[in-house]
Amino acid sequence: MNFSYPILIAFTAYLVLLLIIGIKAYGHTHSLNDYILGGRKLGPLIVALSVGASDMSGWLLLGLPGAVYLAGLSEAWLGIGLAIGAYFNWRFVARSLRIYSERANNALTLPDYFEFRFKDETKLIRSVSAIVILIFFTFYVASGLVGGAILFENSFSISYEVALVGGCLLIVFYTMIGGFLAVVWTDAMQAFLILLALVIAPILVFFEIGNGSELILKMETVKPGSTNLLSGVSSIGFVSLIGWGLGYFGQPHILTRFMAARNPNEMNFARRAAMSWMVLVLAGSVASGLAGIVYFSETPLANSEIVFIALNQSLFNPWVAGIITAAILSAIMSTIDSQLLVSSSVVSEDFYRVFIRPDASEKELILVSRVGVLCVACVALWIASDRESKVLELVSYAWAGFGSAFGPVIVFSLFLRTMTAKSAVISMFVGSITVIVWSNLEGGLFDLYELVPGFVVASFSIIFFSRLAPQENKLTLKEFDDITREIDAT
Repeated sequence: MNFSYPILIAFTAYLVLLLIIGIKAYGHTHSLNDYILGGRKLGPLIVALSVGASDMSGWLLLGLPGAVYLAGLSEAWLGIGLAIGAYFNWRFVARSLRIYSERANNALTLPDYFEFRFKDETKLIRSVSAIVILIFFTFYVASGLVGGAILFENSFSISYEVALVGGCLLIVFYTMIGGFLAVVWTDAMQAFLILLALVIAPILVFFEIGNGSELILKMETVKPGSTNLLSGVSSIGFVSLIGWGLGYFGQPHILTRFMAARNPNEMNFARRAAMSWMVLVLAGSVASGLAGIVYFSETPLANSEIVFIALNQSLFNPWVAGIITAAILSAIMSTIDSQLLVSSSVVSEDFYRVFIRPDASEKELILVSRVGVLCVACVALWIASDRESKVLELVSYAWAGFGSAFGPVIVFSLFLRTMTAKSAVISMFVGSITVIVWSNLEGGLFDLYELVPGFVVASFSIIFFSRLAPQENKLTLKEFDDITREIDAT
């Protein structure tokens, strides 16, 4: 694509703004609680936008439009499944987790919450959950870095390697400096840009190509069945796409937003705002992929995942293209920074403080968290160095890993009174192993997305072992009953 100075200038202005936000957030970060959860002071709109932006990574503007561009409207089932899963996560988990995590010794991380929820003095559940977070988030961060490198490469005609390292350094800098506040403030701004890009851009594209009936006819001519929601969708494919929604219950970078909310009673407003935003951006993402089918019918794209970038730079004024390019980077960065921060909090809070320096000062723990950001980023950078990596493939693997390992544990920990630490650890292990093994098998039932069997097997393991050896600790049972009454009463 042609290099454009207006795109570069608009893009650079956006990046400078991010750095300013990071520096400003640094001045508001005075404790580990501030660095990891922002002091639990987030208003409902910030929570909603931050959840949306940190959730909808580069796959929203790269992976999903690319999948629709290749296969047609049938890939929209993925977005439908996500919307359903997100709604239930907000409806049944968000408020309860906010209350329970604070009552559980003011837990700052998910491993913190698990340990205090089950009164696990062995530290086993903390260790296992922390390891799971570091492993799968490394792959998740790598997917974001791949998406960012693709964006830089196609926007500014620079090599993939230079784009990869440059994008990584930028994200690491403001995340290390500003911590949680820098992440959520930039997320809110990024959510607005993503919405702008995915609502306005497809509308303008459709006006450029033709009216609705003409557009549908052209799509069917270029790719027969592309406008049929059920075209080419097998029963296993349908369950796989809808099954993506199960992943929401176990995503640490989303769940920590719930834990950071100012007031659990504001969650209803936050849910409505978040779901409205989500439905609009998912619809825009699918529409972009469909528009690409027609627009690039005579010159097919070698890499389907750049379809939104190509539409953006082909159809719009360079200044507008610069803003939309920034929006694409926003979708990528808003997830990477959140994942890096959660990973760094695991390094400092769940490994360093617990096993190495129990008496470490808050200043020391914040320093360790910042070093953790750098370490996780370096490993993810190595994984992302493979030019052939696909954004959607990396995201789907990490999404399935978290959804299976943590999803059932989170849900049952909030609603199953007799659940124990042992059943939680077994569930995490079984869920993770199922995802790893299933993803390496092919054919027949094994074509089912690994999240579905992972989530189901992990859930049944909790039910089975909770019945086999139910919780008997009277303090744990009393705490569960007291917090449940509080949740129901407020």
